[in-house]
Amino acid sequence: MTDITEVFRTSSAIEASVVQALLDSHGIDSVRTAAPPHGVFPFAVNPMGETRVSVRESEAQEAVRIIESHRERVGAGMVVTLPQQFAALEARIGYRFRDRGLLEHALTHRSKAHEDPSGGVFDNESLEFLGDAVLGMVVAEALFREFPLFSEGQKSKIKAAIVSTASLAELAERLGLGDHMILGRGEEKTGGRRKQALLADTCEALMAAVYIDGGLDAARQFILRELGEGIEDARRPAYFGRDHKSALQEQLQALGRPLPSYRVAGEVGPDHRKMFRVEVVVGGEILAQGAGRTKKEAEQEAAKVALAALAARG
Repeated sequence: MTDITEVFRTSSAIEASVVQALLDSHGIDSVRTAAPPHGVFPFAVNPMGETRVSVRESEAQEAVRIIESHRERVGAGMVVTLPQQFAALEARIGYRFRDRGLLEHALTHRSKAHEDPSGGVFDNESLEFLGDAVLGMVVAEALFREFPLFSEGQKSKIKAAIVSTASLAELAERLGLGDHMILGRGEEKTGGRRKQALLADTCEALMAAVYIDGGLDAARQFILRELGEGIEDARRPAYFGRDHKSALQEQLQALGRPLPSYRVAGEVGPDHRKMFRVEVVVGGEILAQGAGRTKKEAEQEAAKVALAALAARG
């Protein structure tokens, strides 16, 4: 094709494909070329770069008219103008992308990339890898600040629940990511939009896209807004089952009182059936006593009684 004129430019290779199909349906042949990505990073944070669609010079004016006026079906049967195809999702996540190509990259599954013969479509696996790290860091930092007296094991348990596949898949469903995922035909036919693993992976890729596009503060706000409930749940005494010691520690901290200490007040019975009696002491005051077959069991019972005593005091 000679004497061609550029009529469309986008960072989205898939959007460029839609435009080409649109022009072809109107009898206008087009060519697609790709420009290398650019940016302030020393690596390609958005490897798709920029894609350009060109047509014969004599058909350029008509092509532009068609592109500007046409509406294309995308996603789950919704009808939106091409530049606004992700506007609903941006509104839901509370973040507007400066580079929408990053958002598309985050939503693109490898099944779609494998089906594209041009090699111009990139999947979201690298973003998923980065998103996993960003998510882990943000949640760990929040737990460090919110629960300074929790043990490493306790914080690890909370973090594991928040960043689990089930938790992320649930978030993806709330955000409607399944409707926006860009899948290959095979994955589409096998119900990919409802698969937990795909939803969770896309959720992590989305977090990475927000991080790259808007920085750590934007990613932190998004993550804590959407997953903060999991952190709040950890404040409930029942969160760790029968861990009354942790619950007592949190309750005393909330009341501005000293942390509890435990001391063995006595032992009874033979070695094979020994019972321990433990006192829980707060600020020099014996708050409660408990008994158990082991020191740990007695400490838990003492903490349970102390919690009841605090509740009775109001």
